[in-house]
Amino acid sequence: MVEWVIIAYLIVVASSLLTLGRLSDMIGRKAMWVTGLAFFTAGSVLCGAAPSLLFLVISRAFQGIGGAMIMSVSPAMITRAFPAGQRGRALGMIGAIVAIGTSAGPTLGGIITQALSWRWIFYINVPVGIIGIMATIRYLSEPIRLSGAKKRFDPIGAALLSISMTLLMLAMSFGQEAGWISPVIMGLFAAATVLMVAFVLIERRMAHPIVDLSIFRNRLLSAALVSSFLSFLSLFAVVFLMPFYLEDLLFLRPDHAGLVLTAVPLTISLVAPLSGWLSDRFGSRVLSSLGLAVASMGLFFLSRLTQQVSFFDIIWPLIVAGLGQALFQSPNNNAIMSSVPENRIGIASGFLATVRVLGQGFSVALAGAIFTSLGGAQAGELLAQNAAQHAASLQNSFVHAFHVALLTSMVISSIGVFTSLARGRSRASAN
Repeated sequence: MVEWVIIAYLIVVASSLLTLGRLSDMIGRKAMWVTGLAFFTAGSVLCGAAPSLLFLVISRAFQGIGGAMIMSVSPAMITRAFPAGQRGRALGMIGAIVAIGTSAGPTLGGIITQALSWRWIFYINVPVGIIGIMATIRYLSEPIRLSGAKKRFDPIGAALLSISMTLLMLAMSFGQEAGWISPVIMGLFAAATVLMVAFVLIERRMAHPIVDLSIFRNRLLSAALVSSFLSFLSLFAVVFLMPFYLEDLLFLRPDHAGLVLTAVPLTISLVAPLSGWLSDRFGSRVLSSLGLAVASMGLFFLSRLTQQVSFFDIIWPLIVAGLGQALFQSPNNNAIMSSVPENRIGIASGFLATVRVLGQGFSVALAGAIFTSLGGAQAGELLAQNAAQHAASLQNSFVHAFHVALLTSMVISSIGVFTSLARGRSRASAN
């Protein structure tokens, strides 16, 4: 049941991002942003005041609606606010802020939980959300466009898309513990596939579809989205696997392991604005491809880690992986958001957020399946229980599974180098 506190939020976000991106193109980004902040803030109040675990799960799903609204429009708002020659730098700054929040969030969460209670992890969002709503209303001038919105919205497509994404996220979330070839998981994947095919067939016949499939004729957009998915599929494995390595194999305390892992987001926070600026000057193709190549090197170096290492041996490969991610992410996001017309910025923003969520979800599923099937998870559990009599054998099993999972991620990231190059040559102004 505790897993649902996380899963409920992720499922709602993943299943609604594209629909909300389309809605933001219809009613305006400001309206979506304010509504998202209101939902997220109200959801935080409900989560903090939850009298039971079930109520907390439901409240997290409600909070996920607000989170999806915010995520679906934030790149679009940045894109619209800056001219083409400055978008990369602006998106890079947003990437840096996200990276700083990623590194600081777990530490602050631990401090808040220890000093007050877990409820204040949610309550702390309330004043931030209220200030955000007030600032948005005061400073953002984009009008709300409601005229004709209802007749241009495709409820059938939205339902098919949301249900198929929900089934897909459920399958990925519970595949490991239920078994990837179990009837339930296979049924979820099959149903998601059937509904997605039905969605594509129906959308091709709609006058005003949720997703205008013709945008994928744009090779720049298609290649950049595929590359983004592959980057998250490969690089999120580091976030997933490294805590097991640091805590189960090296016996670091969780807070110390967290400090080691901040090497990645801190590197991103320093490099992302620079890579975004460079993409404004020179375009995204070479930078994005170089970024994934560097990230592949970082994954390879991480796959060489063993039980006998120094802190330096761990941190510098993490920095290389973070450097690659930073070199890739800002230019690639700039390319995606600059490749569509004004009336499609919202759906492009929704796609950008969706491939991130799906990439991270598939990354956990793939890395977890490899790591578990090769005995890494079981070895880690036994090592954590101080099974000294079999320590050497367990360490070898853990390291082997860890290496194979990261080498698989390296291969995926290497494929991303070529999909990024496949976008073709373009001028810097068009990325």
